[in-house]
Amino acid sequence: MSKIYDVIILGGGPAGLAAGLYCGRYRLDTLIIEKGKDGGQIAITNEIENYPGQMVEGESGPSLIARMSEQVKKFGAERITDVIKSVELEGDVKKLVGGQGEYLAKCVIVATGAFPRPIGCENEGRFVGKGISFCATCDANFFEDFEVYVVGGGDSAVEEAMYLTKFARKVTIIHRRDELRAAKSIQEKAFQNPKLNFLWDTVVESVDSTDGEDGLLNTMVVKNTKTGELTTINADEDDGLFGLFGFIGLLPKSELFRGVLDMDERGYLLTDANMHTNIPGVFAAGDVRDKAFRQVVTAAADGAIAANQAEHYISNLH
Repeated sequence: MSKIYDVIILGGGPAGLAAGLYCGRYRLDTLIIEKGKDGGQIAITNEIENYPGQMVEGESGPSLIARMSEQVKKFGAERITDVIKSVELEGDVKKLVGGQGEYLAKCVIVATGAFPRPIGCENEGRFVGKGISFCATCDANFFEDFEVYVVGGGDSAVEEAMYLTKFARKVTIIHRRDELRAAKSIQEKAFQNPKLNFLWDTVVESVDSTDGEDGLLNTMVVKNTKTGELTTINADEDDGLFGLFGFIGLLPKSELFRGVLDMDERGYLLTDANMHTNIPGVFAAGDVRDKAFRQVVTAAADGAIAANQAEHYISNLH
C-alpha cells in the first residue's frame, strides 16, 4: 500500500516552499511535488529589492529561492519532481496521480501559482528579465530615468503604467484598440499624467537587441492593427535599453482542479482568509488563489497560513 503523507504540497514557488517549511516545523510528514525548478515566477526575476530580510547588497530571484529551498530541506520535507495528471480530493485520504506514480495524503496544499499571459511577440522569451517584465512593483526601480513601454489597456495595465511614471522618464501604453478598457476613473487619471503617452491600434510584433544574443532589449517592431504598417522603435542611444512591461492578464495554473475546486470565472481558486477551499483538507496558497496583491511576501504568508490550517485539520482527524 502507498505511503500516506500528512501533507502534499503542489508547487515549489514561494507559497509552496513556505508551506513546506512550516509543515516541517510542525513535524508533519510532508511531500512537495514540483514539475520543474523551484521558484515559479520569481525564478526568472534577476533582481529583488522588496522582500523583507533579503540580502540588501543584492538579491536575485534564484538566490532567494535557493535559500528558501535549503530551509525546507533542513526541516525534512520530501521532494519529488513529477507532473500531476489527475486528483481525487474528497474523503479523508486524498490521491494525486502523476507521471511517476500515485501519491496519498491526509491533506493537500495547492500552490501551483499563476503565470503572466505572454505579450505574444517574436523573441519574447529571450528578453524576460533582460528588458521584458510582468511586474512593475518588482522591477520599476531598474528603469529609473529610462523609457518604458506597457502592453495592455485594462485596469491593471493603466494602473501599473501610472506607477511606472514614478520611475521612468517616459511611459508609453501600447494598446491594440483605439480606446482603453480600464475604468473611466482610472482613464481620467492616466490622461492627466504628463509622463504617459499612448500608441493606439498597435501590437508588438518582435523584440530584439542590437548587442547580440546576450544583449539587453533595445529595439522592437510594432504593427498598426488597422493599416498593418510596421514601425521600428529603438532605445535612445544614451540609454542603450528600454523596458517593456506586459499587463494583459495572468493565467492561473488551476486547470487540474476545474470541476473539483471552486474557482472564479478566470480560473483562480476561491478560498477564505485561512486558505480553505470548498473541500475539507484542501487548501490553496499563493498566486493560484483569488487575491488582490500577488508578491513573494504575500505568497509566503499564504503558504504559512495554509500549513498552520493543515496542522489544525490533521490534529482534528479521528
